[in-house]
Amino acid sequence: MKIKKTLKWLLIIIVLVIVGGLSYIKIALPNVGDAPDMKVEATPERIARGEYLANHVTVCIDCHSSRDWSKFSGPPKDGTYGKGGELFDQKFGFPGSYTSKNITPANISNWTDGELFRVITTGVTKDGRAMFPVMPYTYYGQMDEEDIKCIIAYIRTLKPIENKTAECVSDFPMNFIINTIPKKANFQKRPPETDVLATGKYLVNATACIECHTKFDKGQLVAGTEFGGGREFPFPDGSKVCSGNISLDMETGIGSWSKDKFISLFHSRSDSTALNTNLKPGDFNSIMPWTMYGKMTDADLEAIYTYLRTVTPIKNDVVKYTAAK
Repeated sequence: MKIKKTLKWLLIIIVLVIVGGLSYIKIALPNVGDAPDMKVEATPERIARGEYLANHVTVCIDCHSSRDWSKFSGPPKDGTYGKGGELFDQKFGFPGSYTSKNITPANISNWTDGELFRVITTGVTKDGRAMFPVMPYTYYGQMDEEDIKCIIAYIRTLKPIENKTAECVSDFPMNFIINTIPKKANFQKRPPETDVLATGKYLVNATACIECHTKFDKGQLVAGTEFGGGREFPFPDGSKVCSGNISLDMETGIGSWSKDKFISLFHSRSDSTALNTNLKPGDFNSIMPWTMYGKMTDADLEAIYTYLRTVTPIKNDVVKYTAAK
């Protein structure tokens, strides 16, 4: 009898600890601090820098617009810039259903600059909710604060588009885990352009290359496969693309690539021919927004190439595209 009573109380204590822990996660987290009290001065220089970043580096416009999959790499459709509505769900390997938000003034006019700054760099929304890092805020939180302010200045200039997007919903247990993901930002100063390697490291972080070019399982990157490619992405028509191996492996990666080959590939996939060619069913396509990244400056592409020359080679022969059956 005494043993049963002890076990009963032990079970009660365990249940209370679990309930208490889950309650703490749901109520007290995320805890990244209040949105900063700031007003971003929208100078022409900031808007121009923000336009470059949002369209060609962090590519905010890619995920927050509608993509035209009849063309290579699905460039954003004219008239949809920033309207949101792109779905990222379980078929992409995510632990829930996440829809990109409307970031035009039609939806964010009641957000302060500080609230935008916090959500971009920590993933905590205006009302204090945690976002799943489909938007790679963990990387944006390591950028230069000034670059984030430039992005805010630019998106304030987007054409307002009325578009109510679906709420994001996480599956269990991610609906609890998600509150533990946001962390306070760890800002880094943008290196001088003369420091090519450091600039490359900064840009590889800002573009979040590692996110797509690393294997992905149950909502997390697979350790030890960084930059080795192989992450799968389905297309609306049932075809499938896998990210390329951009590690230095000589046979299956880009170890044998010259700098000129690397840069010219980006430019060739973003030129007028690529933008104006309609694909036929079964033609090779890519989920990577080449048409946007390809407008990066040669100096920035060279810096990225220089940094990638330092990553660990991983042998992984990727089948890049499988047409729909």
